[in-house]
Amino acid sequence: MLTNQHIDIVKSTIPLLESAGPALTQHFYQRMFSHNPELKDIFNMTHQKTGRQSVALFEAIAAYAKNIENLAALSSAVERIAHKHTSFNIKAEHYQIVGLHLIETLRELAPDAFTTEVEEAWTAAYLFLAQIFIDRESALYLESEAANGGWAGARSFIVSDKVKESEVVTSFVLTPEDNQAVIAYKAGQYIGIEVTPSQSEHIEIRQYSLSQASNNNNYRISVKKEGEGSQLGLVSNYLHDEVNVGDKVNLMPPAGDFFYVEKQRPVVLISAGVGCTPMQAILQQLAGTEKTEHVTYLHACENQTQHAFLDETDSAIVGRGWASEVWYNTATFELNKANTHQGLMDLKNVANPLPLEEGDFYLCGPVVFMESIVKQLEALGVSREHIHYEVFGPHAYL
Repeated sequence: MLTNQHIDIVKSTIPLLESAGPALTQHFYQRMFSHNPELKDIFNMTHQKTGRQSVALFEAIAAYAKNIENLAALSSAVERIAHKHTSFNIKAEHYQIVGLHLIETLRELAPDAFTTEVEEAWTAAYLFLAQIFIDRESALYLESEAANGGWAGARSFIVSDKVKESEVVTSFVLTPEDNQAVIAYKAGQYIGIEVTPSQSEHIEIRQYSLSQASNNNNYRISVKKEGEGSQLGLVSNYLHDEVNVGDKVNLMPPAGDFFYVEKQRPVVLISAGVGCTPMQAILQQLAGTEKTEHVTYLHACENQTQHAFLDETDSAIVGRGWASEVWYNTATFELNKANTHQGLMDLKNVANPLPLEEGDFYLCGPVVFMESIVKQLEALGVSREHIHYEVFGPHAYL
């Protein structure tokens, strides 16, 4: 049970946590993988190499300690993390392992400060938070399993189509091996895919946005191939170079707390690079409805050769009389469309027709891009509650 005394003690350790910084979580992961190497088949080991996961975990621990009296402030983060955990098929027993190594890490890094009282307080705090996640994730698992076409854990799928969408993005259509229905999802959500790349010693699980509207028959993901030698490109390069039509992969049920919600208001979709993938699902869903409110799609990418889904997007936009604008950072050939711009996305150039007061704005792309767009939208008078965004990789706050 988490008592007021526990809360006070945990809060008193915040300066200690901040002085340790991400080194604390780096030690934690090294310890955990040393004692429980089987977890390397669950955790994203690429993020371990880049340090992104250690930083993300440290920020999460610090945020929990600072908000332990007001967990409502963390509700959106809890929901986002719980969805992410289900895409890795995280179970209650994993929390026991994580808790053990977290407590032992604190003991090893701060033996003098880690008194019996501090250990008791942090153990109670961890168990309290872990139970919140366990309960929420159990509910999500049950929901997925009970739904029409739903399942629990990993399910075998066949690559039924592979389509190159641009110089760097390729789509994979995934059909269940048993030819049965698949669970419906909300436009904007993602799916966890489990593969064993030839260049990896471990099973690798990654999350990719679903890039088509839900159809109960199959799923489509569209994957950007990271650059040669990139630490982030292990799975994407494997999918592009080695996975072909007829090959098998395992999928977890769809997940994600970023998705389109119909509110009978105008909609503006804003993406950069491969952030266009969830927008394709939203755009397809909107095009298949009787939505009367106006839709605008704004997209930015490096150049024309990296512009994925150009024809597919134009078909949906033109067919409904909606609007679109495109920005190419470096044009590779002459721009010949009125709605095409060179350089970085600048909303001042297109602000006049945008529904700044009454619209809903959905964003997806690199964090730096979304930080810029959020600032631009707020400068134009858009309320923060009307801005919805998706972040790739370990969570970052805008």
